[in-house]
Amino acid sequence: MSEMITADLVDLDLSAQTKEAAARALAERMVALGRVTDLEGFLADVAAREAQMPTGLDGGIGIPHCRSEHATEPTLAFGRSAEGIDFGAPDGPADLIFLIAAPAGADDAHLTILSSLARQLMNAEFTDALRSAGDAATVVALIRGDEPAAAAETVSEDSVAAPTAASAGAATGTTDASATDASATDADDAGAAGAVEAPEERPFRIVAVTSCPTGIAHTYMAAESLENAGREAGVELVVETQGSAGFTRLDPAVIAAADGVIFAHDVPVRDKDRFAGKPTVDVGVKAGINRPGELITEVRGKAARGEVSVGAAPGTPVERSGDSTEGYGTKLRKWLMSGVSYMVPFVAAGGLLIALGFAIGGYEIKSAPSVMDHFVWTQTDSWAALLFQIGGVAFGFLVPVLAGYIAYGMADRPGLVPGFVGGMIASTINAGFLGGLVAGLIAGAVVMAIQKVNIPAALRGIMPVVVIPLISSAVVGFLMFVVIGKPIASAQKGMTDWLNGLSGSNAILLGALLGLMMCFDLGGPVNKVAYAFATAGIAVSSPSDSAMKIMAAVMAAGMVPPLAMALATTVRGKLFTETERENGKAAWVLGASFISEGAIPFAAADPLRVIPSSMVGGAITGALSMAFGATLRAPHGGIFVVPLIGNPFLYLVAIAAGVAVTTALVVVLKSMRKPAPGATTPGAAEKAATATEQKQPVAA
Repeated sequence: MSEMITADLVDLDLSAQTKEAAARALAERMVALGRVTDLEGFLADVAAREAQMPTGLDGGIGIPHCRSEHATEPTLAFGRSAEGIDFGAPDGPADLIFLIAAPAGADDAHLTILSSLARQLMNAEFTDALRSAGDAATVVALIRGDEPAAAAETVSEDSVAAPTAASAGAATGTTDASATDASATDADDAGAAGAVEAPEERPFRIVAVTSCPTGIAHTYMAAESLENAGREAGVELVVETQGSAGFTRLDPAVIAAADGVIFAHDVPVRDKDRFAGKPTVDVGVKAGINRPGELITEVRGKAARGEVSVGAAPGTPVERSGDSTEGYGTKLRKWLMSGVSYMVPFVAAGGLLIALGFAIGGYEIKSAPSVMDHFVWTQTDSWAALLFQIGGVAFGFLVPVLAGYIAYGMADRPGLVPGFVGGMIASTINAGFLGGLVAGLIAGAVVMAIQKVNIPAALRGIMPVVVIPLISSAVVGFLMFVVIGKPIASAQKGMTDWLNGLSGSNAILLGALLGLMMCFDLGGPVNKVAYAFATAGIAVSSPSDSAMKIMAAVMAAGMVPPLAMALATTVRGKLFTETERENGKAAWVLGASFISEGAIPFAAADPLRVIPSSMVGGAITGALSMAFGATLRAPHGGIFVVPLIGNPFLYLVAIAAGVAVTTALVVVLKSMRKPAPGATTPGAAEKAATATEQKQPVAA
């Protein structure tokens, strides 16, 4: 196995000004050594990880990293910047940049080494030694642990290449008794700052879980930071790191003996119920890195006040993506989007299967007998009926899934049963999409209320399995059947009748409005609301003509932004950066496939020009599609479902018109842009950087 870092992967005079340029400069070194096979593909993976959460850390550290199919082996490249580069850290730019590339299927041994490096970055002496290193060979030796740093005697020879018992234990999710005892002894010998428990008193005990989206860096840095803070505070703190190298569950006895729990995570904690019933602090992984002492103080305060979690530990999959201070409106939007996001695959699969059934067997196929009773392998109509009936079954899950996962977003797994029950009742009483929304919200609220009840410890084991599903399902069922179900069903019928009655200018205005919504945030909440409105109309076995027109208008408008950006980068490439021109090539395919997110890189770089232009083009396309009477039974597919579209030629004309308008507006607005004094034209920075690199000698 080749070394993870060599002198050729070190740049002590990194001249990049932005984090993107820094990642590119270091990635090019990986490409030159054959460690990365596709530069642009790898950088796209790095950017995608960076978009999830900035990788800048306090202390002048930037640690961009990702798993990528374009990485041939685990590789680390290091750059040192004299001026500093902004990686989003609260305390300012980073001067030490580590680019970590992990193959999509990297083995545990490599990932354990990477996690050990992440832990070392929490050591100030280690980072000081890197800042003072005079050549690449010294940096490589420091990182490998081949020689201890002169300014950092605490960095052992095998600190990275072979993690110590304590760090290796934490990297796999547990710290054994000997490692814990050793850590405690080290802390005492070193005279660590913080409270020291009296010999006869048991120290406060904390168990913690850390995790991040890729499970490579932040997971282990948070663990190291918490462990260090625990030693300083005089508490026993054991961390379960749920990282890429897998994780070993903490011993149940350790959890049972703990006085408090800290979750520092940006992805859901696995088997979270293990920690229920204890004082709990739940934060993002960066809080575990940047303010571990505050978290320890907070959990000790909760323990002193007797505040414990009831049932499932606090925090839900949806709430994990937000701040605890979010308003109710923001949380409501996230709960609803949770249900919609789980429902959409059922809509896509069921809708496409039904549409294919119609395309093969005609619209009379909906009257075909069950394929259980009549199926002839050699008859086309039998296959059409099979597709139609499978799609119909998939559609039958729409409302239950919507309601179930709204409740899941609110109350985690205990919300699933009452949510699905309420959604199924909504389908039974013809309350439809609106009934599913209401049932999901009621189910989540009921479960959350039950979880706030102080339950005796002896009954907590049966709460999530028996008590919560029983009580919540009964309450939701009563409300849906007896109290609110009929009014909701009437409202659903009224909305359906209104859609069926749309014609003329009203239909055109609705198409324009939906087009504006589809292009406003390009896959965000507003876009999803418009899409959910359209799919709800066709989520029946026999949708109305108006509902299919709305679906056609929504899909057409959603295709406009990425196609327009692709066209704009083709006809006026000089107005865009090199990266944007590369993104434009991918946008052709994304737009044609009805993936509005293909325009996000352009909108993020120039929102004031791209978003309004996209909205104008989307509104025009939506209005024209409605005016032309185009219909669509399939909820997704882009140009690949054109054969299933009613009035396909005029439908394509509507899309082309919107794309042309958006392209023209973007080109005009970008042409009018006045560069700031001293600024270069788009693309000039990349050319200048390339020219500079060509003049510079390659580092040894």
